[in-house]
Amino acid sequence: MAKRIQLRCPICKKAVKNTDPDFPFCSERCRTIDLGKWASGQYVISSPLKDTEDEFGPESEADRSDEE
Repeated sequence: MAKRIQLRCPICKKAVKNTDPDFPFCSERCRTIDLGKWASGQYVISSPLKDTEDEFGPESEADRSDEE
């Protein structure tokens, strides 16, 4: 028999079903609290993504003409 995973609201930890209208939250209140945390900066992405252009610099006209 497969093990059932119990889903919980990330704010109040109340059990929720994936068919609930506010999923993954249990209510509109918890959804609003989560949005407020994002808006106030309480949630952050742990490390910035680096673009390869940042690392190597933009390709210059001289570099492109050497390849031809």
